Order: sequence, then structure tokens, then C-alpha cells
Amino acid sequence: MNRRVVITGMGIVSPLGQSIDSAYARLKKLENCVEVVESLKGYEGLNSHLAALAHFEKPGHWNRKTTRTMGEVAMYALAATEQAVSDASLDSETLESGRTGVAYGSCSGSIEAHLDFFSLMSSHKVERINSGTYIKLMPQTTACNISVYFKTHGRLVPTGTACTSGSLAIGNAYELIKNGKQDVMIAGGAEEFSPTQVAIFDTLYATSLKNDTPDKTPSPYSIDRDGLVIGEGACTLILEEYERAKARGAKIYAEVVGFSENTDGTHVTNPNAETMALCLKGAIEDAGISADRIGYVNGHGTATKSGDIAETQATYSVFQRAVPISSTKSYIGHTLGACGAIEAAMTILSMNEGWFHPNLNFVAVDPELGALDYITGEGRRIDTDYVMSNNFAFGGVNTSLIFKKVK
Repeated sequence: MNRRVVITGMGIVSPLGQSIDSAYARLKKLENCVEVVESLKGYEGLNSHLAALAHFEKPGHWNRKTTRTMGEVAMYALAATEQAVSDASLDSETLESGRTGVAYGSCSGSIEAHLDFFSLMSSHKVERINSGTYIKLMPQTTACNISVYFKTHGRLVPTGTACTSGSLAIGNAYELIKNGKQDVMIAGGAEEFSPTQVAIFDTLYATSLKNDTPDKTPSPYSIDRDGLVIGEGACTLILEEYERAKARGAKIYAEVVGFSENTDGTHVTNPNAETMALCLKGAIEDAGISADRIGYVNGHGTATKSGDIAETQATYSVFQRAVPISSTKSYIGHTLGACGAIEAAMTILSMNEGWFHPNLNFVAVDPELGALDYITGEGRRIDTDYVMSNNFAFGGVNTSLIFKKVK
């Protein structure tokens, strides 16, 4: 059984905006969202003081009972999901039918909850631990809190694969519907900002140090790139079986036609261009099309030295042409567990409009990169029926998604 799968709802919490429309409108302004975070200056040995923050405000209709098991990461996820469920016009009967599931992820649970939980080991007191502490920090906190809030009874697929958490959730949701296991899936990824995330990449010499010029960084694919900037947020997509969506007159953003995931199996942090390429080929084969039908690639584009090289060399090896490519991370930084979902949403909206954003802060292409068409300037008008969105993560996890325009 191979059923068609479409996207019927989207929601977002991000540095770009707190709704899909506002986020896309901000993207078109060609301005990044990076800022200097003063609190980061207080950590000795932390070199980067930059981040792209969501500036999230908790919805007024949420009460204490709603949020008592949620850290910020779960709140971001739920806020984006409320938007998406409303956008898709899903009713309670559908949500509670057992044919609706949740696939959602983040790098980890709430960092603040981790601090409370493990305070026991240093203070030898349980005073900071309560009944909700573990629920806030557990790796499945986003997926479970969404499921409880909407009373879903279908599959639950927590994806905690770092920077592929969001894209892997979408891919798994697509396969569950395609294979008849579910009819509707709530899918996406989220991440809350923490200084610990900056520190992790700082120790790998992978953060941008342009602290005096936050508007000039990150600069994916550019020869002067000096590392990534941490971002935060969440994005949710509603995936639905095509005939069901069509029968109820649902708005359809795009069709999910291809997905692939694989692992490098070589190193936990160093990317592998060969296995990346195999992942992209797998998605193209799953879509049943040739690579020349894909008119645009939304790249992972972290602006790290080795990451950009491996990714673009892999992309060129698959396409064998200068396919247009740009990175949404040049606007919102690296949102980690959320990036795959946010980038998928922005790519779909761009495909439907026929305009694709440029790489911000691009000076000149690094000659070590693959010979691709790096979009610059005011963006690019491209009329294409197929787009690809790629993400790669620590642990050597690679994902590729292909979306088709629905006419």
C-alpha cells in the first residue's frame, strides 16, 4: 500500500515570527535575526555571544495545568502545533480517533529541568525536584505533551536526533501514512535556547565569533564563514492522506513525495560526503523522479568549515549540475532540533510562490565547495514542481525530504 501524503497545516514559533505568515514575510525582508545575548558574556571561556531568539510569549489561554509538565521546548512545540491544527481545521474526532499520531523531536528536553533534576547530585537535597521535573527534561517531552494536550491515541514517534529531529519526524510521519498505519500525523521539531548549546559548538571551534557584527553572520557557503549561530523555535506540519484531505476540502500546501534517512557509520561529528550523497539519492529514488526535476535545494548550510564542504560536495555528486541552493540558517541561525521542520515549511511556501531566498552575508563562494548555484542578491524566481530539503546531524544522521507542488 503506497498512499499519497500531503501537508494540510503549518505552525511556527521562531526568530522570524510567531506565525507562518509573519515568519515568511520576515524572511522576504532579507534580514537576519541574530543578536548579541548579553548574558552569554557572563560565562568565562565562552567565545561566541550570539544567538537568534524566538522571543516567545506564552498564550493567554494556557493555564497552570496546561504547562506544569512543560519546559520552554515543549511550550514552543505546543504553540506551533496549536497553530497547525487550527490551520488544518482538524476536529477533536479526528485527533482522538486513533488514526492520528505524533512524530516530534528536539535535541533534549528542557535544560532548566535538567539543572533541577541533577541538583540532587550536588546538593544532596530533593527540594528542586517535583512531579513534573522529569516530564520536562525527558527526550520525548515535545511529542508526549502534544499528544496529551490534543488527546491523540495513535502512534507516538519521538525523534531525538539532534539537527535532524524535525526532518526525521516529518519523514517518519510520511512513511506511516504512506504505508497505511495512520491517516493524519502531527510532525515537527523544537528547541529552546541555552548557553550549553553555544558551549558545545564553541569547544569544537564551530561558532561564529563576529560578536561585533551580528547582522553579518552566519554566512553559509561563503569563503569568509566562521561558524554557526545558535537559534531556537519550533515548527509543526500536519501530514494527511491525500484522498482524506481532498474529500474534506482541506487546504493543501504540498505533497511529500520523497524521504530518505541513513547514517555515516564513521564519526559522530565529522560529516561524510559519500553517505550524505547516498541519502539524497535515496530520497530521489523514493520520489520516483530524476534529479533534474528538482529546481531548488534548501541546504543544511550551518556555515561551519567542514560541514558546508561535505554537504555541497555530496549535493553536486548527486545532481551533477549547479542546482540552486540556499540556507535558511543565514536568517535564524541553527535551530537544532527545530531546523528540519522550519526549513521544510519555508521551502514549501517558497515553492508555492516561486521565489527562493538568498544566502545572507554571502561574499564569495569557497572553491572547496561543490559547484552549485548559490543564490544571492534579492533571491531567485524559480518555477519548479519539486524541491528538496536536507539536514545532517551529530551521530552521522542524514535526512532528505522532497516536496511536490499540488496544482
